[in-house]
Amino acid sequence: MPNFSNHSPNIRHGFFISLLLLVSAAFAGLIQPFVMAFFWAVVLAIVFRKSFRYLRFWLKGKTNLAAALTTAFIIAIVVIPSFLVLLALVKQGQGVVENLRSGEWNVAGIVDYYEGQAPRIEAFLQKVGITPERVSNDISTFVSKIANVLADQALGYTQDAIALTAEFFLMLYLLFFFLRDGRSIVRSIINVVPMGNSREYTLVNRFASVVRATLKGTVIVAVVQGGLGGLLFAILGIEGAFFWGVVMTLLSFLPIGGSTLVWGPAAIYFLVQGPFWKGIVLIAVGSFVIGLVDNLLRPMLVGRDTQMPDYLILLATLGGIAWFGLSGFVLGPVIAALFITCWEMAGTSYGGKEN
Repeated sequence: MPNFSNHSPNIRHGFFISLLLLVSAAFAGLIQPFVMAFFWAVVLAIVFRKSFRYLRFWLKGKTNLAAALTTAFIIAIVVIPSFLVLLALVKQGQGVVENLRSGEWNVAGIVDYYEGQAPRIEAFLQKVGITPERVSNDISTFVSKIANVLADQALGYTQDAIALTAEFFLMLYLLFFFLRDGRSIVRSIINVVPMGNSREYTLVNRFASVVRATLKGTVIVAVVQGGLGGLLFAILGIEGAFFWGVVMTLLSFLPIGGSTLVWGPAAIYFLVQGPFWKGIVLIAVGSFVIGLVDNLLRPMLVGRDTQMPDYLILLATLGGIAWFGLSGFVLGPVIAALFITCWEMAGTSYGGKEN
């Protein structure tokens, strides 16, 4: 029989590593459906960590009560307002979809305007095979498809309400324990991961700082831009102002385009269809007030604290949204920051200049 005694330590080591990877992969697959609930519980625990510590100090070390009150505080200032906004959004969104479907908002009328005002352009377009009728029909079809997509998405979210509700309560449940036991959980992970505690603390601190900066900066910019845009639409008497304000808030999570994707087309519509002055007001306020908020606040709140250049934040945010959906506006910059940090540590440990 072959003698494996000389190789038994290597065999045991290899077997254990294989088992460790297998069990870790199985566990990752097990929690994969709930990974977003886990992620947002971690994010909220990081953001509200100071509030929890203050309450724990005020309650003289009653950790469970402090974690419960912090969770209730998050529900009061984040969850309930978000739910009320969602209800109002659905109500106004139904009216917007109906206006798009019925043709009450004659977006294709812009083509009719240019057809009457610019015969030379019309003649040129006809030479290259583009007719105003075709463009108008394409626009009408596109708008109709948008309305159908909005309606279908609303129906889909309604059908998935049970799953979303379960995931939401799971997030709150995890949040309580992350607030209460967050420090000990991090310490346990650091003691297990074989990278060296100093490196692991560097990664954990970088993760926390980027999460706080991204969430704080992006949410503040988005809410301010969406609020200003919705208020502007309401002052101008545009129907569904609250709905468009929420849409501008969501689009403001994008580093480029943002709320301009809403007030820009609206301005063009009024410049063509009238009243002309509404288009001028939209362009002026959108460019010099709403746009200025993004140009001033985003670099101050996001770029400074994340210690990343603007172009990298842009790429990371767009890539994160493409991969993970709306959660990607946080996940993208976090992954980019960890990427930079890991390579900086590699350069410190293994790099160096040649003699």
